Amino acid sequence: MKFNFDLTKTESPSDKQADLTTPSPPPRRPTPPPPPESFLPPPPYQQKEEIEWMLLQNHPVFTNTITTTTSSSNSKNVHKNLIAWDVRASRLYYWDQNKQCLHRISIRLGDPEPTNVIAASPSKVLQSDIPVDFIVDYISINKNGSAMLLSGSDGLRVMFLYGKTSNKDNSIICRTVSVGAPIYFDNSTPIRTLQISWHPYSDTHLGILSSDSVFRMYDLSSDLEKPEQEYYLQPVEPGRSHSAASTCPVGFSFGGEHLWDRFSVFVLFSDGSIYLLCPVVPIGSAYRWEAIVEIYNDAHTFGLKSSNSRAVSNSSLAIAWLESTFPEITHQDSGGTSIMLRAQLYVPFDASLCLQGPLCKVCHGEEDDGFESQGSKCEGRAVSFLYNSISKDSVLVTAYSSGQLQIDALADEIQPVWIVGSAPRLSVNSHDQIHGFAMICESNTDDFSVVKLHQPLDQHVWLGHSPPLLRLAIVDLALPRHTDSDSLLSLFADPLIPERIFCMHGGGVDSIVLHFLPFTSQTTGKDESVRAPSVYPVFSTCHGHNYLPSPLSGFVALADPFGYSWIVGVTSSRECIVLETKGWDARLPHHIDWEKFTSDEVQDVDTPDIISKELLSGPKVVLVPQASPNLRAVTADSIEGRSALHQYFKLFQENYVEYAHKVWFELKDHGAHLKRIVDDQHGRLGEVHQRLLNIEEKQPKLENRINRAVEVNKHLEERLRTLRNLPGARKKPLSRSEREFKAELDRFTGLELDALRSSIETLSARLRKHSQSSKSNASSSPKQMPGRRKNHIPDPQISDLLSAVKKLSLVNSENTQKVKLVESALQSKESST
Repeated sequence: MKFNFDLTKTESPSDKQADLTTPSPPPRRPTPPPPPESFLPPPPYQQKEEIEWMLLQNHPVFTNTITTTTSSSNSKNVHKNLIAWDVRASRLYYWDQNKQCLHRISIRLGDPEPTNVIAASPSKVLQSDIPVDFIVDYISINKNGSAMLLSGSDGLRVMFLYGKTSNKDNSIICRTVSVGAPIYFDNSTPIRTLQISWHPYSDTHLGILSSDSVFRMYDLSSDLEKPEQEYYLQPVEPGRSHSAASTCPVGFSFGGEHLWDRFSVFVLFSDGSIYLLCPVVPIGSAYRWEAIVEIYNDAHTFGLKSSNSRAVSNSSLAIAWLESTFPEITHQDSGGTSIMLRAQLYVPFDASLCLQGPLCKVCHGEEDDGFESQGSKCEGRAVSFLYNSISKDSVLVTAYSSGQLQIDALADEIQPVWIVGSAPRLSVNSHDQIHGFAMICESNTDDFSVVKLHQPLDQHVWLGHSPPLLRLAIVDLALPRHTDSDSLLSLFADPLIPERIFCMHGGGVDSIVLHFLPFTSQTTGKDESVRAPSVYPVFSTCHGHNYLPSPLSGFVALADPFGYSWIVGVTSSRECIVLETKGWDARLPHHIDWEKFTSDEVQDVDTPDIISKELLSGPKVVLVPQASPNLRAVTADSIEGRSALHQYFKLFQENYVEYAHKVWFELKDHGAHLKRIVDDQHGRLGEVHQRLLNIEEKQPKLENRINRAVEVNKHLEERLRTLRNLPGARKKPLSRSEREFKAELDRFTGLELDALRSSIETLSARLRKHSQSSKSNASSSPKQMPGRRKNHIPDPQISDLLSAVKKLSLVNSENTQKVKLVESALQSKESST
C-alpha cells in the first residue's frame, strides 16, 4: 500500500493538512479527487559520484568526531532513539543533531559474508523545507517507509521522505508538517507528549498519549491540528480516594496480530497498573479478511449462543460494530485469502468504550499464588512498556526505574467492552458527516475480581471481565541506583526471535530470552516449565560503576530473510556498534568441570598434527604363518624352498617396504607444512619476546602505581578510622518498614505534588483563556441581536473553578506540611538513635 505525496504544489508551512491521499478512502468522508501523475513519488535520486560499499561501523556518517548537541533539560527523562530502520527498502535513517538533517543509508545484509552489514557511501541527505527549531529526541518511520516522525519535547514534525533535489548542496528537500501544535506545543498549556507511535495497520495515523491522560489519534491525510479520535482516560471513578501514581499515564502500546489484540491499545500508568481500550481502529486502516471473519464467527458462536444475557448483549454490540466498521463481512461468500478490508467510520451514539483494568492477576484456587508476596513486586515507578506477540501468547513487559522488568502474559482473550449510556461527542463537517469523535473512557470497578483458573471457560466469556495476567518472571538488571540515567529504560523486540527482548539503559544493552510461555511452550517436566529467563549483557558503555552521560542515542534490531540478525547501536559521540546475534546461544550457560581434564589430554590437544598417527604407530603387524618342522631340511633351489622364500619376501614387502614408502612420501610431501609450522612457532616466539620487552618497560610504571595504591590505601584507612569515631557512624540502619515508608514518601513527593501542580497550572491556564475569551466577546458584541441568545458562562461556574483552584492549593500546602513533618520526625528519630 503506497501513499502519494504532492511534490509540485507550493504551500506555506502553516498549512493544516498533509498531502497524503489514501488509495480507497472510507465512506462517509469527503472523497478526494484521484491524484494526478505529478503527485506520484519521483524516481530514486541518481547520485553522480560513485557509490562505495563499506562496513556500517566504518561509514563516514558515524566516524565524524563532531560532538553531538546535548538535549534540553525538559527531555532528560525522554526515551531517546535517533536511528530508524526501513525493512521494506533496506535503508537505515540517522538524525544528525548538528546539521539538523536526516541521513539515508542503503544497507546490504549478509553480503558478502553472513556476519557483515555493508552500507553505501556517501549517504543521501534529507533536509526539511521548514526549520526544525527544537531538539529531536526520537525518530520513527511508518509502515511503508514514506514518512518519518521527528519528535522532541518542544515540537512534533512529520517529514515526507519523497522530495526534490536541491542544487545548492546536492541534498533532498522534503516537505515537513507540524502535528498537534495547538494542543501540545502552545505556550499557554502545560500539556506535554508522553509517547508517540505509528499505528501498525495504517500509514497515516499517529497515536499520541499526553500528560492530561488523553489518548489521541491523528490522521495525517485529513487534519494535522485536530485529532480524529480522542479517548479521555478515567482509571478511577470521581470522588474515590486514589494516589496520583494511579492517574499518571506513562506509555502505551498497540496490540499485535491476534484476535481482538489488533484493535486494542494497552496503557501503562506510573504505579505499574495496565489498562486497555478495545476496540480502537483508525479510519481507513487495512486488515486481513481471515482475521475479521475469525472474530466475527467467534462472537456468533460463543456470544449469541450463551445462556447469560450480559454475554449476549456484549457480543451483540461487538457484532454490530464489526458489521458497521467492515460492511463486507456480511457477504462472506465473496471472501478470499488475499482480500483486505478497510475500516470505515462507526461510532455508537449511546455508548463509549470502557477502560478495562487494571488488569488483575491469575489466582490458583482460593488462595493467592504468591505474586504479591515480599520480593515479587518491582520497586520504583514504571517508565516503559512493551507488547510482544509470540505465537498464541500476548506478552506484556513493564520496565521500572529501579532496573527491574516485570514480564506477564494475558491468560485470557481480549473482548470489546462498551459502557451503555455514556454518549460520545461527535465532530461533523459542513455536510453533516462525522470526521472525528471524543469519548470519556471510565473504568468499570465491578470487574476487578480475580479470575480463578478452576472456573470453566464459558463462565466468563463475553461477560466484560478484564483479561487477567499470568506472571512469568521478574528480571532484575542490577543497575546502579545512584545515577540519574538508570530510569531511562527502552524495550525492543527481536525481529527474528520473538522470545528475545532487548533493554537499552544508561549502561548499555541487555538481552532477555524467555524460556517459558503458557500457551506455546512444549514442556515435558516441572523444572522446564518454571525455567527463569536468561539475561545476557550485549554490550556495555560504562567504565566501572560510572556511567557515561547519555551513552546511547540510538538502537535498532535488523534481520534478513535467511535467518541472520544484527543489532546496531549509536553512541552520543556518533560511534556505531554492529553485533551479529544469530550465533548467540539462547540456552543457559553450561558449567564445565576443568578438573576432569588432565595435563596429558591438554598437551595432546595443543600438540600440532605434524606427522599422522598411522606412521607414528609403526608398520602394521603381519601374522607370520607358523614354520613347518621340516623347513630346515628343505633346500633353497627346491620347489618347497622357493615357495617359502617367496612368501617371506611378500610379508617383508607388506610389512616394511610399503611403510618405508609411506614415510618417505609423507616426509617429502610435508616439508612445506613443517616449514610453515616452524615459521609460525618462530613468529609466536617473536611476539612473546616483544611482549616480554613491553612488560619489562612497563614494570617501573606498575611498581610506581602499586606504591601509589598502597599510599592511597593507607590514607583511606586513616580516613576510615577517623570516620568511625564520628557520632553518626553508630546509627542503626532503617528497618524494613521504615525503608518502605520512606520509599512511599519519595513516590508521594515525586508524583502527588507534581500531579497537583500540573492540575493547578492546567486549571489556571483554562481560567485565563476563558476570561480572555469572555472579555473579547463582551467587547466585540456589546449589544445582543434580537432573536439570538448570548451564551455566557454563569458566574457560579467561574466561582466553582476559583474555589477548586483554592482547594487544590490548600491540599498542596497541607501535603507539603505533612511531608515536612514526616521528614523532621525521621531526622529526630535518627538523631535519637
